[in-house]
Amino acid sequence: MPRREYKIVVLGSGGVGKSALTVQYCCGTFVEKYDPTIEDFYRKDTEIDNTPICLEILDTAGTEQFVSMRDLYIQNGQGFLIVYSIANYHSLRDASTLKDTILNIKHVDEVPIVLAGNKKDLEDQREASFQEGKELSKQWGCPFFETSAKQEIGIQDIFTALVREMERIPIQSYGRHRRRGKKSKCTIL
Repeated sequence: MPRREYKIVVLGSGGVGKSALTVQYCCGTFVEKYDPTIEDFYRKDTEIDNTPICLEILDTAGTEQFVSMRDLYIQNGQGFLIVYSIANYHSLRDASTLKDTILNIKHVDEVPIVLAGNKKDLEDQREASFQEGKELSKQWGCPFFETSAKQEIGIQDIFTALVREMERIPIQSYGRHRRRGKKSKCTIL
């Protein structure tokens, strides 16, 4: 059986643990020190639902200064892991903005997304409830998980769910889910 390849983009505000989740998944280690990411690229060969898969995972910057780079990553991405920190309510609000950005850049109504409320190990510092994350994912129609890169909670689940979402919403169908009312205009001179 041929190996399937998918391009995943990990998005979220700065400091929510995007890199920690990605490194834990790809390398099996927890990155303790916070070092703001500009861009890191990972490849992981795995098997999901008895199918060989190669994931190309792009860990992106969470800061505003790299917006143009982020937009390019979104254009090339096939599936999106949107991460927020349960200990930072503002990062949950940022997640909604990121989802809208993805849909606008892709010019579609639906893309494969998984929402992850990270830093579950910081339960005593929680600002965003489980129910708020669950409700947002319900509005989006996507899977939701609370995770902890530090305690290795939900790491496999988020990437497995995202691959399943990419199978459910095939990349070639993006053209068929174009936003309504957004007709391109062409002028012939």
